[in-house]
Amino acid sequence: MNSVNILPADGEAYFYPDFFSVEESDRLWMSLRENIQWKQEPVIIMGKEIMQPRLTAWYGDKGKSYSYTGISMDPLPWTEELMMIKERITAASGHAFNSALLNYYRDGNDSVGWHRDNEKSLGINPTIGSVSFGTPRTFHFRHYRDKQLKTKILLTHGSFLLMTGATQHNWLHSIQKEPKITGGRINITFRTITR
Repeated sequence: MNSVNILPADGEAYFYPDFFSVEESDRLWMSLRENIQWKQEPVIIMGKEIMQPRLTAWYGDKGKSYSYTGISMDPLPWTEELMMIKERITAASGHAFNSALLNYYRDGNDSVGWHRDNEKSLGINPTIGSVSFGTPRTFHFRHYRDKQLKTKILLTHGSFLLMTGATQHNWLHSIQKEPKITGGRINITFRTITR
């Protein structure tokens, strides 16, 4: 896989805008939207319980549970579509994943705040494979220590973003609200639970 690191320092992120064909992407978007067991759960932010501004689901190998911001999730078994996507990005990246967090942004009012995917269960320097289907949304990066160091990229329909190296320790990322966007987007972040 040939791509340029889009981060200016302290991490590695490689973007593949047309990783899946338009036909595949359209089919997967429809299937995932209809067949995934979506739910909206409360999270604890600064001591307050709020409903997540998006729908989520957790799939993976048996026993690969995941916890963040007050939520603990047990994995649902892989679907045929998720297995196909996982095998495709594993073959391309050389990295094996055992779980996936799915986010359904129903429109531009759904979002995810600044965060790092650096939970202890993901190990040191975790590799995250992020696949997107549906309406493109802007993915923002901001350096954890040097707040002036920023970059962003438009995650397109059928794209694959591979984040690896020290990215999750040194960079925060977010999907910010864009109220003018009326279409939905599904994002799948494939991960490796190490314990």
